[in-house]
Amino acid sequence: MIQQQVVAGAALWLAMAIPTQSQEPPACSAPQPVCDARGFVFAISAFDPLGSAVRIAPDMLVTARHVVADEAEVTVLLEDGTRRTARIVPTSFAGDMVLLSIDDLPEGPVATLDDADAGEDVFTVGADAARRTVVAYDAGAVTALPEAGHPRARLHSTAYSQPGNSGGALVDAEGRLVGIVASGGEGRFEAVPAATIETLHKQSGPEHADEGAETGAATRICIVKLEGLRGSRGPMAEEDASSVATSCRRSNNRQNLDLAAQALAQAGRTAKAIALYEEALSLDPNAVNTRFGLAVTLHIAGRYADEITHLKELMQSAGEDGQVLRLAIQAGTWGGDTVLAAQAYAVLERTNPQMAPAARRFLDNPPPAPPRRN
Repeated sequence: MIQQQVVAGAALWLAMAIPTQSQEPPACSAPQPVCDARGFVFAISAFDPLGSAVRIAPDMLVTARHVVADEAEVTVLLEDGTRRTARIVPTSFAGDMVLLSIDDLPEGPVATLDDADAGEDVFTVGADAARRTVVAYDAGAVTALPEAGHPRARLHSTAYSQPGNSGGALVDAEGRLVGIVASGGEGRFEAVPAATIETLHKQSGPEHADEGAETGAATRICIVKLEGLRGSRGPMAEEDASSVATSCRRSNNRQNLDLAAQALAQAGRTAKAIALYEEALSLDPNAVNTRFGLAVTLHIAGRYADEITHLKELMQSAGEDGQVLRLAIQAGTWGGDTVLAAQAYAVLERTNPQMAPAARRFLDNPPPAPPRRN
């Protein structure tokens, strides 16, 4: 449903002129520097029918790699309804980000890059399909900075983003670019840190054409395969499982590892799914959604003792989430960590008392643990 809505919104945007620059811009309730940041963010259309890009030089934009995949050119949709063409700059950068070169972009502001601070307010600025303009969304907070020693680790926040925002700007209250919007869900969102744009520059240019082509093709194959598996609950052939895992790994996008792992787990390929989740977590130990997916898959596989380490981490980062608490109560009981189970129950009793009686009955008289799966 979300994908259909995005496609329809992109088609509407492409077909209709949106407010011209001479008209009043749409209302913006964010701090003025954040509202002003809309001036260096553009809607684009490429492999993904609607995405966003950020101007970092008069003739240069940056966007998320998964928005463009292996396309050679990108359509930039200006606020006056006109269009421009940008060219993808080949890169060997191992991450979900790519540069776009453009010669005829109208004069306008350029993003100022900065590092985020833990706990500070941040805002997503990106293309909104429904409103057919670039929007600054409500504030969120930085929940985790990129883990030191993990060059592909991301900036994590509660700053809301939605389809169409990928490749857009995550800015602080002063309108400074701290990240490029990448992914998210369940109130937890991720951005590629703006500091890595310098590395992207160094690893971009014609000499990186071969690596760029391979990453772009793998991105397309991964996403197309995942789309084809969406909603499927049946068994998956070994050849298909290996193809999904390989293409998503070669896309150099940690989020694609998560999505591939989720699809494999739903198809009963829990061992492959766990391996992909573990690989993704090794790239970004602060990725809560990755860790949560791994915990769920370990639970399905009946590997409760292995799950406990991840549930303890999740209790620190998402400890009031009802499903985290349910998993912790069950896995703690079946995996031999009754302290964890009791801690989770205490939080559940306080935050979700209607679920507490069933949890209490489970703790008092636990059923046999489901058998371990391969």
